[in-house]
Amino acid sequence: MLTDGTDLAREVDARCRLTGEFTPRSGAVSQEYFDKYRFEADPLLLRRVAEAMVTLLPSDTQGLGGLELGGVPIATVLSSLTGLPLGLVRRQAKTYGTCQLIEGAEVAGRRVVLVKDVISTGGAARAAAEELRRREAQVDTVVCAIDRFDGEIHPLSEVGVQMLSVLTKRQLDAVR
Repeated sequence: MLTDGTDLAREVDARCRLTGEFTPRSGAVSQEYFDKYRFEADPLLLRRVAEAMVTLLPSDTQGLGGLELGGVPIATVLSSLTGLPLGLVRRQAKTYGTCQLIEGAEVAGRRVVLVKDVISTGGAARAAAEELRRREAQVDTVVCAIDRFDGEIHPLSEVGVQMLSVLTKRQLDAVR
C-alpha cells in the first residue's frame, strides 16, 4: 500500500461502505457491502486506486486482464498508467459478432495479471484465470482494489494464483 494508504482507505471506505442486507456473488448474506462503483465513477479516486495498483504489478507483467464489469474501469486506468496492453475479460463469450470471451489485446503467450474490483471468495477471478490459461496465457497474479476475504489461505492459491490488493477489509475496518 502507498504511504498515503490510510487516507486512501478512509476515503474509499467513506465513499463505498453501505450497510443493510446484501447478497454478493459468493451468495453469503452480508450486513455490509462495498459498492466499488462509487469510487470507480470518481475519476480522481479511481486514479488513486489504480496508481496504488501499479506498485503491485510483477515486473515481468506483459498484459492486463480487466474482469467484467467492475475490473474494467480500474484496468483501463492501470493500462493507461503503465502502457501495458489490456484484454477485457467477459464472464461468457458473446453469442454474436466475433463471439469473443476476451476483447482487445491478445493474451496467448503473455504473462497476464488479472484486475478485479472487489474479491470475496475469488470465484470470478479463478474462472477467468482458468479461461485465460486455456488460451495459453500465463496467469499467476490477481490485483484488486478491495480484498474482502477474511481467512488465512486465499482460495485462489488452490489454482496457483497470488492475490494482491490495494486495500483489505481489515484495513477498511481499521479506519472506521
